[in-house]
Order: sequence, then structure tokens, then C-alpha cells
Amino acid sequence: MSWDIASLFSDDTEADRAFRAEVRDFVRDNCPPELKRHGFRIDPPALKPWHRRLYERGWAAPHWPKEYGGMGATLTQQIILFEEIVRAGAPTPYPHGLNFIGPIIIKAGTEEQKARFLPSILSGEATWCQGYSEAGAGSDLASLNTRAVLDGDHFVVNGHKMWTTNGHYADWMFALVRTDPEAKPRHAGISMLLIDMRTPGITVKPIQTLKGDAEFAEEFFDNVRVPQENLLGGINQGWRIAGMVLGGERFTTGHPRYALVYLNQARQIAKETGAWDNPTFRARLTELEIDLLAFLAYYRQAAKLHGANAAPLSMAPVIKIAGGGLAQRSSELLMLAAGGRGPSVEDFPLQSGPVNIGSELFEMRRLSIGSGTLEINRNIIAKRVLGLPDE
Repeated sequence: MSWDIASLFSDDTEADRAFRAEVRDFVRDNCPPELKRHGFRIDPPALKPWHRRLYERGWAAPHWPKEYGGMGATLTQQIILFEEIVRAGAPTPYPHGLNFIGPIIIKAGTEEQKARFLPSILSGEATWCQGYSEAGAGSDLASLNTRAVLDGDHFVVNGHKMWTTNGHYADWMFALVRTDPEAKPRHAGISMLLIDMRTPGITVKPIQTLKGDAEFAEEFFDNVRVPQENLLGGINQGWRIAGMVLGGERFTTGHPRYALVYLNQARQIAKETGAWDNPTFRARLTELEIDLLAFLAYYRQAAKLHGANAAPLSMAPVIKIAGGGLAQRSSELLMLAAGGRGPSVEDFPLQSGPVNIGSELFEMRRLSIGSGTLEINRNIIAKRVLGLPDE
């Protein structure tokens, strides 16, 4: 079976097909060659020129309303744009500004906040990070201890954040902070602040991962003064705002693009290493391809409902659980296809571009934790959807 994400569904209209061709030509002609089929993570500064080209074409934020500089695209157009970027091996802009905090500012921000923050998010001038996790509050965000005390017209922030993607590159952070330590339940006393990372009192330290890069960072806040006007959504409304962000993040974490790419690569590599002649390998590949087809159909329907604000509560955690698991299994098959060359630190050359198999395997391990651990997401389904008791 030959996988081409553009041919998995036949529901493109004539206008959709024309748009797909337009996007395909644009990506081919405008994405910097050095960013295509990139074997390792691309840091935000290197990604900015590509973000800028998408912005100038009007395609950086297809899901944003036109009045805020977005494309106001239909859901089908959004999917086509994403699919064609992935198909070409080009990177997508980092999501923290465009997909996470940008839409939340549009929904919950003041007019002043929209005017101040949205233009630089859209253009890629400002890099954002998400300040949620702490040493004792990763999956259990309600346990966070970073404090923000109102002092005149500023909040004074003290505490520690960690596992912050791009924290050492970010210009701004949207952070959850505790503004009412006595609140019951605990999540009722949390607010969201928009924090300028150049503010005095912030110390940032990169964290090197098992993959060998510094994707994450930790931040220390020592009497950091944040203007009260940077409070997003109202005092003690952070939990509600965070839920809006995490729903979209789980759709991103569980996207089928990872599995799609890995299974394509596994097919190519297996034919070079001889793994293709092993019936067990081919059976596992077939099983994963069937699972991918089913998940792609589910994902498209989920995205349609999500875009119409009609998705049931269970959909985002199911996307995260099923999509992340499928990606991990596909990365394991990629390692199996390479045989003895799989654990090598060297790239495996393919016609579509080099792939570092061990690096990709390590990269997929984090999907068990990102956007809430698998256990947390299962608990969301069990408690909030099925109504099961805690014990």
C-alpha cells in the first residue's frame, strides 16, 4: 500500500483540489530546502523565515478569523494546508503562539491584549512558551505552587516552571500561577498571566533531553513584576483558560502525521535492509496501516466537530491517547525495519531525505507525557465522560 496523505480521502471538491495544488506549488517553491526532511528538531530562530513566508502569503494562521489577520479558512482548507506542508517534508510553525495562546487571546482577551499580542504572534516575530508544569505539578496541574500576589497594579511572581518547550527561546510565556492559595478545590485559585521573559528576576536554564537536544527549559521567578493588564481571562479563571488550551494541544499531540511519515519510511527502509522479506514485519506493517486509516477517519470527524464547537469532551483525550500510541508503535516498527542499523547514531539515507531512526524513537517516547499523561487523559474519560467513581 502506497501512502499519500492527499489521496486517503476523496472528498475534495474542485475548489479544494485547486487550493491543494496551489499550496503544493507554494510549499515546493518557498520552503527553504535546508528545512525540508530535517532529521532533527528545528529551533525557533531557524524556523522564522519559513513562518514569515507563510505569514506574507496569508497562510500562517488559517484557523484565525480574518478580522485578526487570519485566513478565515474552512476546515477542509485548514486540513489541506497542513497535509500539503507535511507531505512535502516541510515543518509547521511552532504551535504555542498560533495554535495555543493566540486563539485564546482572541476568545478571552481584552481588546487591548488582542491589539498588543496578536500581530507579533501572527508574523512570527514573537516566540511563545507555555508555563504550566512544575517539579511537583506536571500532570496534576492543580498542585502548582508558583505564586502571584497582587501588589498595586502589578502581580509579583515567585516560583519555578520546568519542561517548558522553547522556554530558552521564548519572548513571552503564558503561565498558570496560584493567586488564591486557600481556594477549594485547588484549581479554583489559579490564574493565567502573560509574562515578558525579559522581565528582571527571570532565570532560564535549558534542559537537554534523551534525544540529545535542548527542547525544554526550566524557569525561576524571583519577585518578577507582571503588569495587572497582562492577566488573561480574569482573576482565578486560569483553570478554565488552561482547559481551552489543552484541548487544542491534544489534537496537535495526537495528529496522525507522525505515524504516516514513519510507516512510509519503514516501507522504504525495509526494502533496503531485507526486513520486507519477513512475514512478521509485513503483518505488523499491515496492522498499523489499517489502524492509521481508521484513525485518520476518526481524526477528520473529530476536527470537524471541534471546529464547530460540537466535539464531545471525550474526543480530545481519545485523540491524544490513540494518536500518540499509534505514533509510538510506528516509530518502533521503523527501528525494526532498519535491523542492526537502527540503533546507529548515523542518519539512514532515503530518497525523500535522511532519517535518524534512534532520534525519532526517543522523540515519540515523550508523547506518553505531553499534553497530560496517558493516565490523566484516561481519568478524564473515566470521570467526566463515563462518570466512574475515584475508587
